[in-house]
Amino acid sequence: MDRSETLAALRRGDLGGARELRLPDGLTAVPREVFALADTLEVLDLGRGDLADLPDDFGRLHRLRVLFCSGNPFPRLPPVLGACPALSQLGFRGCGIREVPAESLPRDLRWLTLTDNAIAELPAALGERPLLQKLMLSGNRIAALPDSFAGAARLELIRLSCNRLEALPPWLGTLPRLAWVAYAGNPAEPASEPADAPRVPWADLDVGDQLGEGASGRVFRAAWRGPIAAQDVALKLFKGAMTSDGLPEREMEACLAAGTHPALTGALGRLHDHPAGVQGLLLRLLPSHWRVLAGPPSLASCSRDVYDPSLRLEPAEALRIARSVAEAVTHLHGRGLLHGDVYAHNTLWDAATGAAVLSDFGAASALPDGRGGAVLARVEVRAVGILIDELLDRCATPPETLRALAQACMQPDPDGRPALDAVIAEIDRLQS
Repeated sequence: MDRSETLAALRRGDLGGARELRLPDGLTAVPREVFALADTLEVLDLGRGDLADLPDDFGRLHRLRVLFCSGNPFPRLPPVLGACPALSQLGFRGCGIREVPAESLPRDLRWLTLTDNAIAELPAALGERPLLQKLMLSGNRIAALPDSFAGAARLELIRLSCNRLEALPPWLGTLPRLAWVAYAGNPAEPASEPADAPRVPWADLDVGDQLGEGASGRVFRAAWRGPIAAQDVALKLFKGAMTSDGLPEREMEACLAAGTHPALTGALGRLHDHPAGVQGLLLRLLPSHWRVLAGPPSLASCSRDVYDPSLRLEPAEALRIARSVAEAVTHLHGRGLLHGDVYAHNTLWDAATGAAVLSDFGAASALPDGRGGAVLARVEVRAVGILIDELLDRCATPPETLRALAQACMQPDPDGRPALDAVIAEIDRLQS
């Protein structure tokens, strides 16, 4: 049903007992009939409307866990949200929010999306939410984060891109569970030289079928009439909008700066002279039978990928995938880059051989020199360990020494995590 049909059914009382309710596009007020679902409603979508506030008695929705309000003109995060006892996920992207009152933060907040707003300051209470696991803050005006985040023991993913941070918080590299970080587009990100890459005229491309789509752009099959010979490539056309990870321009720069490696998708050139001014990259085209290793996180899994329950891996396959990912990340760190999104849903693989490549540079950031960069690289070692651990969960007889190494990569003390060279060496030993 579309919004008008759902709204009519709600008002007739036809939705009694509903656990989910989706009323996007055009609401000017929260229908009072929503409160008739207070004893069952868990997921509510009010996105892309004209809401500027929520009812004072919104806390009556005592079973509500997930609320989406992105695209509404909220001047502040509604304080009444803190009165919802079960609320754990909030999505308020692109709302123009300037203020985040401490009382707006539910006690059990786990996942907060405030991407693309106008927030300059956050309350200390945000870092004190004990269940906070995933925090999306890209595209705001934040110049500093509260020191209370130093105690955010469960925080696993944070997006800070395109803010006004002059320095990265000292606690960033010390959080025990942090694995995925993005901070590109802040003054704190080290400057990097533009990558030297071929500029490919639009006229030299014959664009074919769409192969996929992500938050930052669409990928097409294309034939490139190159300087030496024609070749088939993947063409990524960027949407040009702020994503939860950051700006597409930063993704392109990072992908080009990464250079070539067998375990990376690899950029071949930058698109030039598109008739509508669209930016794009030419990437290596993988064989059509390669597939994504897992799906992205769900509402329930929060920061962890969702695998096909039927997926089973032989130990040799798991080892090869693990080695490819570890090699790719090691290469990136050597090039001064943090990938920021090392996940199975960004890993493409060949089920016949176990060959794999790491893709998607939307969350990539330039690493600082010295100790600062080494600390952030150890954060990403945890992401590699999580991925290896997930691969081993899909093996009937996983190599226990590799399981122990994955656990070492995930240990709470970042300084105690092994270097990725040691991970690769252990995989090589097991493969021999």
